[in-house]
Amino acid sequence: MQDIKAEPMNPESTTPETEENPGSTTPETEEPEGLDQGDKSWGEYPIDDMLIRHESRTVFDVTRRIKRKMFVMEPDFQRDFVWPEDKQSKLIESVIMRIPLPVFYLAEDDEGRSIVVDGLQRLSTFNRFLENKLKLRLPDRSELHGSRFIDLSSKLQNRIEDCNLTLYVIDSKVPERARLDIFERVNSGVPLTRQQMRNSLFMGPATRFLKDESVTDIFRQATGKSLSTRTMRDREFINRFCAFHIFGVNEYGGDMDKFLADCLRTMNQFTTDRLSRMSDDLRRGLAINYQLFNRHAFRRSGIGDSRRSVINAALWDVMSTGLSRCPSHLVDSRSDQLVSRVSDLLADDQFSVSISHSTNDTKHVQTRFRMAEEVFKEVLGAYTN
Repeated sequence: MQDIKAEPMNPESTTPETEENPGSTTPETEEPEGLDQGDKSWGEYPIDDMLIRHESRTVFDVTRRIKRKMFVMEPDFQRDFVWPEDKQSKLIESVIMRIPLPVFYLAEDDEGRSIVVDGLQRLSTFNRFLENKLKLRLPDRSELHGSRFIDLSSKLQNRIEDCNLTLYVIDSKVPERARLDIFERVNSGVPLTRQQMRNSLFMGPATRFLKDESVTDIFRQATGKSLSTRTMRDREFINRFCAFHIFGVNEYGGDMDKFLADCLRTMNQFTTDRLSRMSDDLRRGLAINYQLFNRHAFRRSGIGDSRRSVINAALWDVMSTGLSRCPSHLVDSRSDQLVSRVSDLLADDQFSVSISHSTNDTKHVQTRFRMAEEVFKEVLGAYTN
């Protein structure tokens, strides 16, 4: 196989095709198939594992910790600071009037920092005001309107700094799936995806890797630009590749949330060289898949189909990792045979079930990886990179 380079994509041909017109496109990214939502009853969580403690801290104490970088105020799953100044001013007014505030939810990371799950806007307002970056917009209160913190009387300054905030802190030892479920329940803003939350809990070299790889030409080309950037679905797919690439299928224990989180935690300890090698493997796998299947890469539809099906996460797992360490010249010489055998695999009922039903089930994960590996070995032999 010749060196595969991603060609510039036509923006008009990168969104999913509609069923009514196979050649047409829609402006929205598609929702992948083969993803287990992982819904789980709260009754399945051990009660003693739900480590959520209650703390009471003053505004002064919290803003001091923010300055010491002990509060993560810019997690990726939070939106930019968007409260208008009149709304910020109303919060400060409420504190001065001693009106009780809603509680705050935080999550501890492995380094003991507190990630703001719910309450970022309020904490940011307090921090801005105490740093004299906010002038109060309270035209109905002439004694406060236009004032910064430094302009207030000592009495009112003390009232604000001494205001007690109620914090609920999710311990870092809470099981990963439970922690994400809690996030989903308590966040009062726009509903968040699990990858957005994961991306914030494990910020570091790992999350930068996901971000960098998600914008490469070959990733966007091989996936048809059909994975949402806004919801970080694109980064979730790369996270899945990394997890199976690093740990292998035998280390998967049935909890995809934990598997993906463990992957990011591990990657944050990798050297730059190790991450670079993994990037090479990912891009090689993407290039080979696109070379073989073109716009049908990682989809149930085949080369001869006029209509392209949606991208399948479970199929992505086996195909992206399975061909990531394969020498290009082997694929080049046996491409027709490989495409034919993968087509047979997709038509196999057992394999089809493993990539479409209960896809996070350990048995189904092992089944699809085993069957795909048998095809790769049959066509390519015991290849090594």
